[in-house]
Amino acid sequence: MESSLLFSTILFLYTIILSISSINCTENNNNNNNNLVTDQTALFVFGDSLFDVGNNNYINTTTRSNFFPYGQTFFKFPTGRVSDGRLITDFIAEKAWLPLIPPNLQPGNSNSQLTYGVNFASAGAGALVETFPGMVIDLGTQLNSFKNVERSLRSALGDAEAKKIFSRAVYMFSIGSNDLFFPLVANSSLFQSNTKERFVDFVIGNTTSVLEEVYKMGGRKFGFLNMGAYECAPPSLILDPTNIGSCSKPVAELINLHNKKFPDALNRLQRRLSGFRYALHDYHTSLLDRINNPSKYGFKVGQMGCCGSGPFRGINTCGGRMGLSYELCENVNDYLFFDSSHLTEKAHQQIAELVWSGPPNVTGPYNLKALFELN
Repeated sequence: MESSLLFSTILFLYTIILSISSINCTENNNNNNNNLVTDQTALFVFGDSLFDVGNNNYINTTTRSNFFPYGQTFFKFPTGRVSDGRLITDFIAEKAWLPLIPPNLQPGNSNSQLTYGVNFASAGAGALVETFPGMVIDLGTQLNSFKNVERSLRSALGDAEAKKIFSRAVYMFSIGSNDLFFPLVANSSLFQSNTKERFVDFVIGNTTSVLEEVYKMGGRKFGFLNMGAYECAPPSLILDPTNIGSCSKPVAELINLHNKKFPDALNRLQRRLSGFRYALHDYHTSLLDRINNPSKYGFKVGQMGCCGSGPFRGINTCGGRMGLSYELCENVNDYLFFDSSHLTEKAHQQIAELVWSGPPNVTGPYNLKALFELN
């Protein structure tokens, strides 16, 4: 009798516990959307190999870097980043108290992760669909992916909360260098049928069209790097076999055109679009000074890649790309360039510092820190 009463009491208590748990679970499910809301300013990233954190791992392309020695310094394994370690945007996320921003195509990205931002960049990508067609995720396609993320967050959070995330977010772009370099190594009907000035206008026009679309979706704060001094990067030093070691004048001409016109385009957007604010880092100057004066910044080598082959290791065979042999330096921290065209983690950290808190003559009219602090 006593044992029967004890059993009934235990069963009764257990039933109550289950009922309470069920109620709590229901409440938790109802509050899931509230848990997605964050007061942090999100970071959305668009662009090319300077910012790609692994999207190309998930597409059918040869422009991947998901093999050794890429990733060897910080991650200790290849992530798809075209460097030995972290990229500029990784350091920016760290300074903004954000987690590492994941690649958009990474399986399993949850809405809770997306509230902190997502990275759409693709190594080799350009503002033009004609740049490395079929091998990359061009800027227009990156924009479409962003629209999918926006729809997903609006569905999960509701319009008001989603609008808050997108209006407070910072949007970083690195795009255009592949558009300028591609016609010099492959046939481009668009380049051949236009003047160089007109061609650069197409590149900038496609870029600003995407910026306007992001603005329409709520974006107000944007970060950019102008074209780096790639006319003096290792591949450019060997473009002219009769003048090995000299910066490429054809590349320089296109880069200078872009860097002259792009600030004017941003100024026009700022005048026309209410609340449009931006940071533009003079990447050309910061990179060129490190190429020419490496010891000033703690490097021993400024014009040669740590990994690659040929003169200046300017042929991108790093990691046995294309099945070819390659050389690898002993100390990556001595080098500005990791492979033929992409910087080391050490260099990325230095550039990120300038983007984050550089004075107006280096990064302006705002720097990234100021944009993240704006509400």
